[in-house]
Amino acid sequence: MNPLLLDQANLIADKTLEKARELKFSPMTVVVLDGGGHIKVMKREDNSSLLRPDIAVGKAWGVLGMGFGGRELARRAEKAPMFFTALNAMSDGRMVPLPGGVLIRNQEGQIIGSVGISGDTGPNDEICAVHGVQAAGLTPDTGD
Repeated sequence: MNPLLLDQANLIADKTLEKARELKFSPMTVVVLDGGGHIKVMKREDNSSLLRPDIAVGKAWGVLGMGFGGRELARRAEKAPMFFTALNAMSDGRMVPLPGGVLIRNQEGQIIGSVGISGDTGPNDEICAVHGVQAAGLTPDTGD
């Protein structure tokens, strides 16, 4: 399996934020994690609010930890709130089961990392993350 490279992670973050500016969304924070859940890149736009980095990490970490995109994570959290309360406790509050958490898959379909973005609505966050992953020639997995 090919790892997520720093150049790819930087490109994903840059293109994610570029899309947010193009669409005139609120200031964003984007985080790219490698397949082991380690931060490769974090970028916080000017005026992105205080909790955005934590939310972005929580979105990226949650999808990577569970193995499916933020939309599916949100659906499952809605159907099994007690389970997700337990998961959140076990992960020291690091799971944010909302759109804007996107898995990064390589050409073979293997998960090699994830993106979390926060700043606008979940669906708008997701639009930007998907654009960033695609710009790096990789496949985004939103859970849909």
